[in-house]
Amino acid sequence: MIKFFFLAFESFRFAWQALRSNLFRTMLSLMGVTVGIFSIIGVLTMVDSLEANIKNSLNSIGTNVIYVQKWPWLFTNGDYPWWKYFMRPEPKYNEFKYLRENLEHAQAGAMMDFAGDVTCRKGSNSINALCQGITYEFNEITEVPIVNGRYFASQEIESGKNVAVLGAEIADALFQDTDPIGKTFKMKGQNITVIGVQERKGKQIADFGGEPDQKVIIPFLSHKRIFSSGELTGDIVFKGYEGDEGLFELEGEITGLLRTKRGLRPTQEDSFALNRPEAAAAMLGQLFSTLRVSGFVIGIFALLIGGFGIANIMFVTVKERTNIIGIQKSLGAKNYFILFQFLFESIFLCVVGGLFGLLLVYILSFLPLGSLDIILSYGNIILGIGVSSTIGILFGIIPAWQAARLDPVIAIRSK
Repeated sequence: MIKFFFLAFESFRFAWQALRSNLFRTMLSLMGVTVGIFSIIGVLTMVDSLEANIKNSLNSIGTNVIYVQKWPWLFTNGDYPWWKYFMRPEPKYNEFKYLRENLEHAQAGAMMDFAGDVTCRKGSNSINALCQGITYEFNEITEVPIVNGRYFASQEIESGKNVAVLGAEIADALFQDTDPIGKTFKMKGQNITVIGVQERKGKQIADFGGEPDQKVIIPFLSHKRIFSSGELTGDIVFKGYEGDEGLFELEGEITGLLRTKRGLRPTQEDSFALNRPEAAAAMLGQLFSTLRVSGFVIGIFALLIGGFGIANIMFVTVKERTNIIGIQKSLGAKNYFILFQFLFESIFLCVVGGLFGLLLVYILSFLPLGSLDIILSYGNIILGIGVSSTIGILFGIIPAWQAARLDPVIAIRSK
């Protein structure tokens, strides 16, 4: 073990001397490794951050849930026959009630509808908001974290009272520093009483269902009375039990009951879509995997250029130190000592280049990119160091092997 540490220390000393004595040449050689690691780890970091943000947004619309809607979220075999989906009827409130009463594999169910760019006023203060109408069990489908006040009572939902739970930004804009609970504001000419304020969640790059901080939530029947005079329609969502098997049973139940409710014959296609956030996440996962592979391939080309630069500098180093190699061998240095010495130097140089690339990615993580938080993970750091070390081994082994095979007598006589 002591011998190994001595060998490592000697190799490190030689590598450091080479780095200092030929700084400009070394930096040019390391540039390819730096660019390669920056390309690979930069793309992986961006994709990982984007994927985490979007998956977090998908989780905000519920887990283990199935949405009953007019439009499917996913393409089928690359095709999206929108004209067929356009002719489908919107899910109705009476269909929701029917399903909620008859489903056996649903933990909870809710119906919702949205109205965008709605002006809310309180005195001289105003703000545009997304207004969402919901039924009572909505907070069992997805989290509605209340930091001030309370959630809706079932009587308020069923009777369609003009009460609301506000997002943090809406509450701040309308009521400034005062407590909004129990106070009223105007929306579409209606007086709405505030009963709760949601926890501040911050911006998200993918706003599935709208940003919670910029949302006003009211009872579904109130929403329909204020924003629509037609049928009670919207999106239906049911939460199943844990596991794919529970969701599979729930999906089958919804399909059978809704087909019966709509009077569809066995030969007719479904006139509705059952959408699952997990399926959308799986499709996005395939896309992100493709992006990762593409970034890795692009980075590999830059690394190959850097690797040839490292190989070149190592061949030059071996030639410059041929006399020293001969002296070391004449004093008893084994071939593996010489091999390890030059191989360690190659790895050291590549790791230095890789660390510069990682440093550039780390600096990139501080750049403001809207709501996207860029996080350089420990896994990507280890991958960057591992890849750069591998390049050092692959492109340093031949010069190191050449140095180890030098005849000590010929090496000493070289000038």
